[in-house]
Amino acid sequence: MPLDRFSAQAELYARYRIDYPAELYDWLLPLVSGRERAWDCATGNGQVALVLAGHFQEVDATDLSVAQLDKATPHPHITYQPARAEHTGFPAQHFDLITVAQAVHWFNADAYHREVRRVARPGAVLAEWGYNLVQLDDEPLDELLRRFHDELLQAYWDDNRWHITDEYSRIPFPCARVQRAHFEVRRRWSSEWFLNYLRTWSAVANYRKQHQQDAVLLIADELKRHWGAGEREVRFPVFARAGRLE
Repeated sequence: MPLDRFSAQAELYARYRIDYPAELYDWLLPLVSGRERAWDCATGNGQVALVLAGHFQEVDATDLSVAQLDKATPHPHITYQPARAEHTGFPAQHFDLITVAQAVHWFNADAYHREVRRVARPGAVLAEWGYNLVQLDDEPLDELLRRFHDELLQAYWDDNRWHITDEYSRIPFPCARVQRAHFEVRRRWSSEWFLNYLRTWSAVANYRKQHQQDAVLLIADELKRHWGAGEREVRFPVFARAGRLE
């Protein structure tokens, strides 16, 4: 059964989740020889699809969550549609590039990669990436965040989520030669913005579903005291892998 952990907080997700650095696309796009069609799988609200639309004639952007797709920004080169990663209605040998951002760990990887091989043109590129736990560069805040992530929410994370911590090393990749890269996203956020970002976490959604309460309130007062009234820099470590499908 496919997992949908983000429909309930689609509005928060659209506003408070990060986008990806230009350096990632500068690394990825030169690997792609054809620029006719791209598929952004698990597009969410279309962050990646919007970037790809500036480089491809057509972009198909799919997601399991209709609520997420409802928040996506329209673009004349993008077709948004609900679909499972493991089974689409796309023709065989259709895409020059297939991308998945912060989502492969939710899929049945074997079935998804079979679908990738089916819809990819010979020589197409597959790219999968994600980001690890945000870093605050402040010992009390980082410790509070680790306690919230690893202890208070431990029972509410799906097992799939732990693939992020090892950068997908346990999820097979269907390309013989894999290129890997690391990037960083930096933002300046207020404590309120950061707390709303935490509300996009799947474990927070699972906690709310079970207890009808907001898990973020467990740490909100303490975090605000340490954070202070202004903005702080937050850093997201991004990891990526890409390869050519022969």
